Amino acid sequence: MNAADTLRTALAGLLDGLPPKAAAQAVERLIANYRGTTPTHAPILRDRSDVVAYAAYRMPATFEAVRAALEAFADAVPEWAPTSHVDIGGGTGAATWAVNATWPGARPVTVLDWAEPALALGREIAATNPELKPAEWHRTRIGAALTVESTDLVTVSYVLGELTAADRASVVTAAAAAARAVVIIEPGTPDGYARVIEARDRLIDAGFRVAAPCPHSAACPIVPGEDWCHFSARVSRSSLHRQVKGGSLAYEDEKFSYVAATRLPADPAASRVVRRPQIRKGQVLLDLCGPDESLHRETVTKRHGPLYRAARDADWGDAWPPPADED
Repeated sequence: MNAADTLRTALAGLLDGLPPKAAAQAVERLIANYRGTTPTHAPILRDRSDVVAYAAYRMPATFEAVRAALEAFADAVPEWAPTSHVDIGGGTGAATWAVNATWPGARPVTVLDWAEPALALGREIAATNPELKPAEWHRTRIGAALTVESTDLVTVSYVLGELTAADRASVVTAAAAAARAVVIIEPGTPDGYARVIEARDRLIDAGFRVAAPCPHSAACPIVPGEDWCHFSARVSRSSLHRQVKGGSLAYEDEKFSYVAATRLPADPAASRVVRRPQIRKGQVLLDLCGPDESLHRETVTKRHGPLYRAARDADWGDAWPPPADED
C-alpha cells in the first residue's frame, strides 16, 4: 500500500474498542478548543482517548492539506527531495506521512511536540510504515525556547494558531535558521491566512524565496480584510466524520492556507489558480495570482484549443498555464 492507504488503515484500527459516542464527544470538545481565539500554553490533546479520537478525525484532513502544499512545492523544485525532515508541533505525525507520500523513501525524521500522548500515538501509527518507523518523537515546548537541529525540510502545520504572536515569530525564525526549505500550513480562514502571511514575510526577511503557492516573493496583492488566499483538498470521510458532522457525503473539502519557501533554486508557477474555476458554455474563467503581483481573471475559450481543454481540467490551486507537455 502507498502512504495514504497505510495511514487510512492504521487510523481505522485506532477506534477499535473506543465507544463511538465517546469518540464523537471527544472530537466535538477538541474542535471547540482548537477553534478558540486564545493561544494555549498547554497541550490541547491530554490523554490517549483525546488523541485517538482527534487523530482519527483530523489526521486525514491534515495529511491531504499538507500533501497538496508539498506537491506544489515539489513541482517548483523537481530535482530535489529532502534527505531529512523535522516536523514542528507535529502531534501524531500527519505531516511526516505527507512528506513520505510526496517523496517516498526512508530519511531521518524528527517530530517535535509538547503533548506526550500525541507523540506516543504518532510513534505507534508510524510503526505501520517501514519508512517512518525509525522516526524520532521528542517532547518539546513549541515556543520561544525552541531549538531545531539542521535539516533539509521543516514543516509547521496547524500549529501557529495555538501560539502567542511572540512564540509564532520564534518558531518561524528557528525553522528558517535550521532548514533549506520551510513549509507552513494553517486553516484556510482569514486568521489562518494572516498567520501564513506573517510567516511568509519572516521567511523572506531571512533570505528565503517563495516557491509556492505564490508566483513571486513580493508583497501579496490581496488587501487585508477584503479577501484571503486559501485552497482546498478533498478528504475521504470516515464513519467518525459522518457521526460527528451528521453528513451523508463520502468526502469533505479541507480549506487551508500555506507557504512553501526555500533557499534552493526554485521555479515557481507562472501563475496560480486561486479560486475554483468557473466552467461556462464554451469558456472557462480562471482567477489567477500572477508574477506581476496582481490578481486577475483570464477567460479561456474554445478558440484556445489545447489550452481550453487544459483549463477545463484545471483545479483550484493548480499552476497556470500547465507545462507544455500537458497542453
